[in-house]
Amino acid sequence: MAASPLQLLLFLFLITINNLSAAQTTLSHGGFFLDITKDVQTQQYTTQLLIGTPQLPTKLVVHLSGQSLWLNCAQSSSSRQFVRHGSLPCLMAKSGVQTPIPPSPTICNVHQENPITGSTNFGDLAEDIVTVFDDMGSPATVDRFFFLCSPEYLLKGLATSANGMLSFGRSKIAFQSQAVNNFNIPRKFVLCLSSSNGFIISGIDISKSLSYTPLISTHGHQDGYYVNVKAMKIKGRKLVLQPIRGVEISTVVPYTTMKSPIYGIFTKAYVKAAASMSMTMVAPVAPFGVCFSSQAKVPEIELVLQSEVVKWMIQRRNSMVQVSDSVMCLGFVDGGLNMSGSVVLGGYQLEDHILEFNVATGMLGFSSSLLTKGNSCSNMKTALVSTPTESL
Repeated sequence: MAASPLQLLLFLFLITINNLSAAQTTLSHGGFFLDITKDVQTQQYTTQLLIGTPQLPTKLVVHLSGQSLWLNCAQSSSSRQFVRHGSLPCLMAKSGVQTPIPPSPTICNVHQENPITGSTNFGDLAEDIVTVFDDMGSPATVDRFFFLCSPEYLLKGLATSANGMLSFGRSKIAFQSQAVNNFNIPRKFVLCLSSSNGFIISGIDISKSLSYTPLISTHGHQDGYYVNVKAMKIKGRKLVLQPIRGVEISTVVPYTTMKSPIYGIFTKAYVKAAASMSMTMVAPVAPFGVCFSSQAKVPEIELVLQSEVVKWMIQRRNSMVQVSDSVMCLGFVDGGLNMSGSVVLGGYQLEDHILEFNVATGMLGFSSSLLTKGNSCSNMKTALVSTPTESL
């Protein structure tokens, strides 16, 4: 079957990208490293890149499922260039995006979204100089990094002084996709969130330290990361629920959110398990629906993935939110009946777990809570760089 004109253009573009990548500066130690800081007010996770000329630090909210880096381009840059409509980079940026194309005779417009507020718009595709750092702090510069210039109102709802979002989805212009093309690194990255300082890193092999489950594709959400949950257990007892297909892993949803029917079954079972441990319920504190008087021991939650031997354990650190000295709340939220998916695994439940997103193999690697071994994401960088497979 003959290739279509669009396929031929995309093929030529991939050749162009590979040629550009070969000319770029390589990362000295084989991978990039991004410091991640949690914003207390918004519960968002932020990082910084050096962008433009002059190279200025730009604060960005980390969006695991987003398709591109987007930012407000009010700050001028002498090296910024906009991408022409109909060009090869424009076709790449639009590939897989099923949205109407607005009239634009010159500049490439690409659909974008602020997932915090749900606001959407078309951003102008641009390219500029971006500097990243490797795991030893050495800089590496990408001369042609693609991103979207967004209107200022799209920043609404982001952490204070954040100028956009840095996305790690599976699209061709997501951050890690461009990093792979420019630095010749494996198509995988490691995420470790923290209540204070976490990180995202590539070029580190920790496969022997993790359990693995397949990443799946979900219709209409090609850029995100999803897993199947075969069953849920609370204090060892299985909930009466059908398997849940397409549980999203999210860094922009603060707490795990469940569709109302699932949330009702889940919280009812949790309250029953809590009563068996003599936990005292108190009035709920928004946004949570179930709260207790503080105590040390709480029921353990298990997410059974593709088999009974592959389990995501949610212990006290990731299940309970301390809202006052005397009150703690179950850190799961009712998403209502109109929620598009069934379950979104939120940032609080991800904290102090090592997560490896292997885009090449389509697998998610995950650790048990680092706190059970006296560790945390805040102090894991040195251990991962020195002895990654033995430090978890």
